Amino acid sequence: MTVFIVAFFVFLVLGVPIVFVLGLASAVYLLVMGQTDLLLAFPQRLIVGVDQFILLTVPLFVLAGNIMNVGGISSRIIQIARSMIGSARGGLGPVTVVSSVFFAGLSGSATAEAAAMGSILIPGMRKQGYPAPYASALVAAASTLAPIIPPSIAMVVYGALSGTSIGALFMAGIIPGLLMAAGYAAHSAWFARHHNLPRDEAPSKGAVGRALLDGLPILGLPLVIIVGIRFGIVTATEAAVVAVIYAILVSAFYYRSLSIRALNEALVASAIVTAGIMLVIAMASIVSFVFGIERIPERIVTAMLGITDQRWIILMIVNLVLLLLGCFLEPIGAMIITLPILLELAKTFAIDPVHLGIIVCVNLVIGMATPPVGLCLFVVCAIGRVSIEAVSKAILPLIAIAIGVLLLITYVPELVLFLPRHLGPG
Repeated sequence: MTVFIVAFFVFLVLGVPIVFVLGLASAVYLLVMGQTDLLLAFPQRLIVGVDQFILLTVPLFVLAGNIMNVGGISSRIIQIARSMIGSARGGLGPVTVVSSVFFAGLSGSATAEAAAMGSILIPGMRKQGYPAPYASALVAAASTLAPIIPPSIAMVVYGALSGTSIGALFMAGIIPGLLMAAGYAAHSAWFARHHNLPRDEAPSKGAVGRALLDGLPILGLPLVIIVGIRFGIVTATEAAVVAVIYAILVSAFYYRSLSIRALNEALVASAIVTAGIMLVIAMASIVSFVFGIERIPERIVTAMLGITDQRWIILMIVNLVLLLLGCFLEPIGAMIITLPILLELAKTFAIDPVHLGIIVCVNLVIGMATPPVGLCLFVVCAIGRVSIEAVSKAILPLIAIAIGVLLLITYVPELVLFLPRHLGPG
């Protein structure tokens, strides 16, 4: 295990892309341990890693989100949120969070949400008086709601690798996502009052009604997905197909904002994102193969049991390790590396796999807005034209809120399991 860890971090420090670090570290481990014959199994393991029917949902959900995005849906989502709460002091702060909640139900991708929301809302917040670092930080933090509120690419990957119901995971992510959103919105409202930011003129009832009526088809997509899975009308994979068809129909025929050129742009962008995700899954499956051969998960669990047998301490250690990994690694790669160990811990300590899945996803998406390599931070820094240092400082209170919610859902499992138990797939 020490050989693997050393090789992993050496390649990482040398600047090797994480997707190749996974495979190279595994190869070095086998070479040093004298098990070169197992290297012959690498090509087969690469194929097995992605040869799972449920992973078809990944490109489809990505495509649905991209179609809605290039179809001009982002601006309509913001208009809905603005008509609802935009007249509050510094209203664009809470509007950013509410818009991110709506957009999360379409994309499932934090970086896509940061780019789509940030390009419109960061300049708007700056005009309203928000400092550029805080405006950028708020967008980065709010964009992490996308992998938590369904549909979620991270949950699809977790479900595929652990055998957990994706429908149950989708349901389980709703309350944690809304709790994080409430915390971010409250902080932005406090910030606006503390800095005495101006109010926008309150929209008329007619304007609010028109905005909501115009946005109903947009808000219908996540409902179609959740209701379809809940009542057994469609599987998660079929729901992803429905999402793509729904996105095309709404963008092209209802709003008439989807051109052939824009559709091609969405297809290309989705292919690139999907290729990256699948390559990470394929490479990470090699790590899982090596871990399984060497019985590393069992060894680590045994070592941890030698330290403590208290469930709450084990959960705290899991959170600390995942938060640390999330600061340096891409979420899906980090998830696949740690999943064999986490599933062994879940079996030993009777942790519900749905509960574990949400803990894992929330931990790792927090890392997307955490320095030094949080992808969402780099996206908003480019849009807001601010330094990574300034945004990192401004985002600390928001990260604290996210960690607070993480601890809450870790030690109060019912917050996660209530909806799957009562409204889960029938």
